[in-house]
Amino acid sequence: MSCGTRLLMIFVGGLGLVATRPATAQIVNPPILQDEGAQTVKPDLKAAPGAPKPGNLLPLRGDRLLDLKIVYTDSQLYNPSTGGYDKVHLRSYTGKGVDPKAPYVSPTIEAVPGDTVRVTLDNQLPAGPQPGDPGCIAAGTMPDTPHCFNGTNLHTHGLWVNPSGNGDNVLLSINPETQFTYEYNIPSDHPSGTFWYHTHRHGSTALQVSSGMAGALIIRGNRFPSPTAHGDIDTLIPTSAIPERILVMQQIQYACRAPATTPGQLGPIKQDVNGRYICDPGDVGGIEGYDQFGPGTWPASGRYTSLSGKVFNPNDTLKATQGQIERWRMIHAGVRDTISLQFVKVREGKLEPGTKMLLSADTTGAFIKDTCGDSPVPYTLIAADGLTLAAAQPTTLATFQPGYRFDALVVFPDAGRYCVIDASAPKAGSVNALDAGPQLLAVVDVAAGTPVDDVQAYINENLIASAEANMPDEIKSVVVADLKAGTRFTSFTPHPDVTDEEVKGNGTQELTFFIDTSTADTKFEVGNTLNTADVKPYDPTRIDRLLPLGKAQEWTLQSHFVSHPFHIHVNPFQIVSIIDPNGKDVSAPGAIDDAGGAPYDPQYAGLKGVWKDTLWIKSLIPQSLPAGFSGIYTVKVRTRYERYIGEYVLHCHILDHEDQGMMQNVAVVLPDQVGNTTQSTAMQMGGHDGHK
Repeated sequence: MSCGTRLLMIFVGGLGLVATRPATAQIVNPPILQDEGAQTVKPDLKAAPGAPKPGNLLPLRGDRLLDLKIVYTDSQLYNPSTGGYDKVHLRSYTGKGVDPKAPYVSPTIEAVPGDTVRVTLDNQLPAGPQPGDPGCIAAGTMPDTPHCFNGTNLHTHGLWVNPSGNGDNVLLSINPETQFTYEYNIPSDHPSGTFWYHTHRHGSTALQVSSGMAGALIIRGNRFPSPTAHGDIDTLIPTSAIPERILVMQQIQYACRAPATTPGQLGPIKQDVNGRYICDPGDVGGIEGYDQFGPGTWPASGRYTSLSGKVFNPNDTLKATQGQIERWRMIHAGVRDTISLQFVKVREGKLEPGTKMLLSADTTGAFIKDTCGDSPVPYTLIAADGLTLAAAQPTTLATFQPGYRFDALVVFPDAGRYCVIDASAPKAGSVNALDAGPQLLAVVDVAAGTPVDDVQAYINENLIASAEANMPDEIKSVVVADLKAGTRFTSFTPHPDVTDEEVKGNGTQELTFFIDTSTADTKFEVGNTLNTADVKPYDPTRIDRLLPLGKAQEWTLQSHFVSHPFHIHVNPFQIVSIIDPNGKDVSAPGAIDDAGGAPYDPQYAGLKGVWKDTLWIKSLIPQSLPAGFSGIYTVKVRTRYERYIGEYVLHCHILDHEDQGMMQNVAVVLPDQVGNTTQSTAMQMGGHDGHK
């Protein structure tokens, strides 16, 4: 091709493509949030079991001091439907080392087990009334109405740390022009993995997360397995041999508005005749109201999921090399839409480098069908929600609900270009219960390297070779044998299974999600039984569950109106079973979830025994159901309440549901206090909406 600029107009299913030859840019990992001062080093526990071999050391454990500022940031986001950039004015985190060219993905926080990480949250957002915001103090009488849009706090999603005081305390409100230092004492036995952090101030969580206030939180481990202790998967796949890619997937639903007709309120969102959000010349987009969230609003808006701060642009590509295995740490940091991830090779002669396109939401499906191939590239899941799987799970499509993470080993077998696609999830398996159509998330440019015939066999062979080279002699034969017997990671799982004997006699927990639409005032509710009549909206002054420290329990979870991703803070859980409305366990390997009809939902198969902190609680209600068919899925999980007492929350991770009441306060207490119903929020420092 010529080095000069060429213009060529092509029409594909009504889609105009203008081919040019600008230099391509690369989508890179988000920047690392840097320490404000020199790290204070703690003694390294070199004599501990599973100590790392020389040459594979991570930084020593230490005290970290980080600053995160919350500010309004003026920048721009690419709009595939116009081929240009929209100006936006959004809340964002910023800190030392952040790339000002990609301000709407938060910097990555890295730590190792044993670190004490102090994060000073500096809320520099403006105080005072904001258009459409009921405010912070006045909202004490209506806590489940979105409010306090410039109040904030910080949640380390998935970390096993203290929830009280200045630990992972989301019951605090860090109001405008206020600073607060969180302190996370990461245990020396904390699992390594892919976690994340985000704002979690009840009443403004969805609005702030949708602005980009979310980032990766990586715990890096260097503990080798031994005959008596499990190790970190990082030692089997060191970054020196298997580079990693951190992809923070976000749904930044900015809108431009017409002038307000009522002082102190927001004007209407500008939309075209199809309901797609539009911005006129001179407009500046923002996220300032909860009319931007709700059923179907994300696909209807026409906005695109961003990857690590960048919206799809064929000239902003991911770079890879044929045959190079990579570890993809993928985080669904969006608010309320399902992502079903596929990799498909671009058809011959399509989507050549330098192509500029106008890719509207209405033409994306036709474009993907014409441009991307029919055969998805397989990849290998090795961790869910940051926690290493007992065995690798080959797939061609992983379903991400809000809050989910998957680590995967990815290798591209051929050189060329690949589409990264958010495939259209089955209606019964997606947040919006709509056939929204696929979306093109990115393009991967793969340089020539080593050809690969069988992706799964190639990954397995490389893992075996890594084990032979890196594992300690005392455990090497065990690790190699496991890898040869189905790519098992038995020596790297983070927690032992929760047994029948362990939960026996400890009582059980039941939970029901429900949305009450019987009145004009919709209520988002959670119950402590499987009885719909038991459900209640969130009350910040009420503790809904007392959980016994040092014990394990089994939970039974259902949803009686649409599906919801369940998330509980601090302690992860292990999936026991997921029973469909016909009585079939669809969490078993190879199970087919066909209760909702075709196309079948693939997201539950293989989850039996998997550890997670967020899980889709599926319901076929309210669609029309046959007589005698409940449409309700029954999910059983088990969890341990380990080490920490204190109050924290569980909630739906559709974040506008959480802001409107689909949340509960729970408290881990000493076992002899479980029957004490007089516990109150006074057991910890501070809260919100009338607390500190």
